[in-house]
Amino acid sequence: MAENILMLKDVAVYQGDTMILQDVTLEVKKGEFVYLIGKTGSGKSSFMKTLYADIPLKEGHGRVVGFNLKTLEEKNIPHLRRKLGIVFQDFKLLPDRTINKNLEFVLRATGWEDPEAMANKIEEVLERVGMKTKGFKFPHELSGGEQQRVAIARALLNDPELILADEPTGNLDPQTSVEVMKVMQELNKAGNTILMATHDYALLLKYPAKTLKCEANRVFEVIQKAV
Repeated sequence: MAENILMLKDVAVYQGDTMILQDVTLEVKKGEFVYLIGKTGSGKSSFMKTLYADIPLKEGHGRVVGFNLKTLEEKNIPHLRRKLGIVFQDFKLLPDRTINKNLEFVLRATGWEDPEAMANKIEEVLERVGMKTKGFKFPHELSGGEQQRVAIARALLNDPELILADEPTGNLDPQTSVEVMKVMQELNKAGNTILMATHDYALLLKYPAKTLKCEANRVFEVIQKAV
């Protein structure tokens, strides 16, 4: 039986003193691809931030990649994030350095030291997202879709147990969104567990998967009807 990568029970998500979500109980198993959908402002980003400990868990029980979110100390947050691959809507690439140097920066920040090992890892993750030949370029020389592929490659650097993708196609046109989605699908086929927040319902129809919905301060599973 597949192990739980993420498990929440009776969780409430707060932004400051305001409760955004309540009574959240769910699990994501190893190898699953799960969508998180909901209107803008429904709590998707706050939910994601809770999972990578940007927002502390005050109420309920939560475990992510083996870490207890309720008792997680600040000094251990970097250890949690090393086991997560986080992909943002706005790429967050450093503009003043090449793609290779962007990725090397992350490796150094997470404790890598051997230049050869770093170079091999960078080549490996860029190859996985179809960007192997673009490492020498600067972010501004790439299209939005290419920048997002690099952001996905960056998320893969430390072999994460769970990839959290927060609206990864939010800034991309429909065709580019499909290309990025294909990369995500390939990663999932290769064994990566992915939780992806999106408001792009076209992607859900094209690539159906388990779907969680944020609505009316709750998160619940949506059973997709066969088309």
